[in-house]
Amino acid sequence: MKRVFLTVLDAVGCGNAPDATMYGDEGANTWGHVMDTAKPELPNFAALGLGQIEGTHCPPDPGAAGGAGRCMEVSAGKDTTTGHWEIAGLPVAHAFPTFPEGFPADFIGAFEEAIGHRVIGNKPASGTAVLEELGEESYAKAMPIVYTSADSVFQIACHEEVFPREELYRFCRIAREMLQGPELGVGRVIARPYTGKPGAFVRTNGRRDFSLVPPDRTLLDAVKEAGMASIGVGKIADIFADKGITEADHAAGNAACIEAWLKYMHKDFEGLCFTNLVDTDMLWGHRRDPQGFAEALKYIDGKLPEIMAALREDDLLIFTADHGCDPTFRGTDHTREMVPLLATRKGLDHLVPLGTRRTYADIAATCAEWLGLPDRFGAESFCALLG
Repeated sequence: MKRVFLTVLDAVGCGNAPDATMYGDEGANTWGHVMDTAKPELPNFAALGLGQIEGTHCPPDPGAAGGAGRCMEVSAGKDTTTGHWEIAGLPVAHAFPTFPEGFPADFIGAFEEAIGHRVIGNKPASGTAVLEELGEESYAKAMPIVYTSADSVFQIACHEEVFPREELYRFCRIAREMLQGPELGVGRVIARPYTGKPGAFVRTNGRRDFSLVPPDRTLLDAVKEAGMASIGVGKIADIFADKGITEADHAAGNAACIEAWLKYMHKDFEGLCFTNLVDTDMLWGHRRDPQGFAEALKYIDGKLPEIMAALREDDLLIFTADHGCDPTFRGTDHTREMVPLLATRKGLDHLVPLGTRRTYADIAATCAEWLGLPDRFGAESFCALLG
């Protein structure tokens, strides 16, 4: 009964993307700069070979056992959707549109008419800053906040006492239907519910992502078509618009996502469990907090012994990332970086250098081969290297 547990450490890049200068990100290195600044001890990641990956700045463990390398991204852009789609075997040739000056006035007018409410904002902003600036007005006047970032996103923030979550999700579904095509087709529409009183607004765990539907087959489709389980934990089902998903657990936050992931490790199934651990990106990367970022990595590292103990004979465990979000870098946006690659199976007792993979899609090819599927997604599997 073959199983793959594929986990994305959201935004945990390891620097040195060959084309970083094209994105204004030369010098960014998320994992390396977190190690340099906050100096977290990550012995369990090191035991899997983290210290042997260039750019992580993690002290190498001489007894490390596992596959260790890094991946380049061939997709255009540096956002969540492109990163996850490429990991699943679907690189994106053209970057999704971004709106550094806000969305066009005619679109905003049409959106307001469609939802029956005026909106405020319509500019790039960080999620916490926009609540400080516009949260009170939004709360008092029942006006949703619309904002974006350097990423291809349309975000809507509403106070839960004014617009319950399901109403906010309705607004997002309307926006998703309207935001299509090469000019307006953003990668994600994101619901950002918040609560609290003026001066003390906080975002809740009701975030939902409404992505474009992947335009072609991915690893998830291949697994589902083979009659296997294709499980998404965290925001995975949202990122793939439920395409190729047989079961989803929309757990929010790293602790809840890891518990959901462990629950599946103790279940009998054949197929894929694909997990996103979002806190490093959402809570610490965008807020430029290297200490918080380090604590999130330490938490995951502390759960690794339990995860490793739950591995079965025919399980493959992979850790990677979808992009960077260097908390020591300028601005508050994602950074174009290589991503780390750690892979192991039960009984692997030596270090396996995986090198620098030319595309994230090598991960999809490897997962497919492990599960006995013929798909390779135009990429190269490293399954044979793991023995």
